[in-house]
Amino acid sequence: MTATVLPAAGDWRSRLAARLDLPLVQHILIGLIIINAIILGMETSPKLMAAWGSWLTIADKAILAIFVLEISLRLMASRFAYFRDPWNVFDFSVVAIALLPASGPLAVLRALRVLRVLRLITLVPSMKRVVGGLLSALPGLGSVTAIIVLIFYVAAVIATKLFGTAFPEWFGTLGNSAFTLFQVMTLESWAMGIVRPVMEIYPQAWSFFLIFILASTFTLLNLFIAVIVNAIQQEQAGGGGRSIESELARLHDEIGRLREDLVRRDNRPTETRQS
Repeated sequence: MTATVLPAAGDWRSRLAARLDLPLVQHILIGLIIINAIILGMETSPKLMAAWGSWLTIADKAILAIFVLEISLRLMASRFAYFRDPWNVFDFSVVAIALLPASGPLAVLRALRVLRVLRLITLVPSMKRVVGGLLSALPGLGSVTAIIVLIFYVAAVIATKLFGTAFPEWFGTLGNSAFTLFQVMTLESWAMGIVRPVMEIYPQAWSFFLIFILASTFTLLNLFIAVIVNAIQQEQAGGGGRSIESELARLHDEIGRLREDLVRRDNRPTETRQS
């Protein structure tokens, strides 16, 4: 009697995870996400819903079912380790929102179904690196933001004291001054809409606004962008190293499974003779 050699307990899980990460599967999921985004956009048109509403609903539910199946398979393959990756938690949350009932107090969350489109970020490596760079830039952005807020506060106080009496709608209060200076910083009608009317009463006001624009728009905002670009470059440079490490880990796992298979094959004749 020949003994049956059972595969290792984790073999089918690793094979399932590897098949879910195949490029073909990823491309199919990307295509479904794009189609789903188009369907969600078509649902906003009353004419299209009147003509094709039932078909669009069926297609939307079918794609949602595929997403649920995919995440279920990933949970089977990884079990609780699936939630260790923040991107997996994001995918799970986006799909879970789409399963909420269309009526009742949670019906308003159905509008968040369009968040499924954001799953492209987790499937497209270049997008994932950009978002990772933005997240890694948050500490540096916090310092730059604090400097911008400080400059805004100082400039708003000065503008309120200098121009508040003549222009109460723009500089009458600290809040109005901050809002007006924000408009000046964005360069939205800053010259004809704000500065020139002020200069008609205060001819030297141009110096205040010029210094503020140079400090906020051309210096701090460019510094803001520089921090983000630097973080994205570091994320892209680190992505290559992480991909090499993940590839080495995958090869190590495959070598381990091959060794286990060889050991089982070597033990099979002995088990056969004993039986």
